[in-house]
Amino acid sequence: MAAEGQLHGVRILDFSIWRPGPYATQLLAELGADICKVEPPGGDPMHAYPDLYEELNVRKRCIELDLKSGEGRADALALAVGVDVVVEGYRPGVADRLGIGYDAIRAVNPRVIYCSISGLGQIGPLAFASGHDLNYQAWSGALAPDGGTPVMAAVPIADLAGGLAAAFAISAAVVRQLRTGEGDHIDVAMSDVLATWTGAVTPTAKGVDSSQARGVPGYGIFPTADGKFVTLAIISEDHFWRPLCDALGLDDVRALSFLDRMPRQPELQARIAAAILTRDRDELVDELLAAGVPAAPALSRDEMLALAHHRERGAVVIDAEGIPRTGRAVRFDD
Repeated sequence: MAAEGQLHGVRILDFSIWRPGPYATQLLAELGADICKVEPPGGDPMHAYPDLYEELNVRKRCIELDLKSGEGRADALALAVGVDVVVEGYRPGVADRLGIGYDAIRAVNPRVIYCSISGLGQIGPLAFASGHDLNYQAWSGALAPDGGTPVMAAVPIADLAGGLAAAFAISAAVVRQLRTGEGDHIDVAMSDVLATWTGAVTPTAKGVDSSQARGVPGYGIFPTADGKFVTLAIISEDHFWRPLCDALGLDDVRALSFLDRMPRQPELQARIAAAILTRDRDELVDELLAAGVPAAPALSRDEMLALAHHRERGAVVIDAEGIPRTGRAVRFDD
């Protein structure tokens, strides 16, 4: 646990399990908050994934309490008396039944910040619906914003988005608590967060008929000759498009403007894919980056952990046994 940090002195009692709540409190622990995590008898179910459990809880003090017993509830309320923040990740109503709901905690700690993290929120027609990460992506429109075949993310974006939003909201509430002495009840729904990410409208470039094409030429994931993948992220920038065409030998379409490229998206994307398929990934990425083209290799987890950039920045650290571990998500100069 950090001796000093932006949240040094902030005390947090964490009743959450699995990933969203523990991820939120882990982010806060990395900023110096003092976290006491209360797990049910037998421990957090995330113990089934021991490496991930360790990553989510390495900076916390973890204890077990049986909240279904009078003694366990009494111990939990005693712990809540001296904290600034309480976090729970149960389905709506469960914390109340266990005796650690907002009203019960506020009765012993009137200035508490109480953060409830759930899939669909504490109120609303779907509040009691069962679910996990994929279901919340589906409810938020994140799997297929414009219709068509749903695409599942390779990482649990609902869990992570909910945890990140909770950490952000808790930090804001702590600032208010320090200023006014007042607490708050924060209701974080993972589906809400993703719904705001999905957004209310389809992004459509000015001057482009969105019915003419889906996607943008030069934006996507493309297989390479060595069985790997490269990503390109050209949007409207002609100064990216031209060096891409130079690298791939597409001289006849080099001078096309963004508005000219968009109606020809399927044709141009197919030609880009065919040209990339003749090249090895890393050699091509080096050439494109040298020319200023926004390109990147689609790295595996092992490749990401070995990347010097992440290690230098501290996003990946090497432990005492020489094993790569997840580091800090953000950096502060001080």
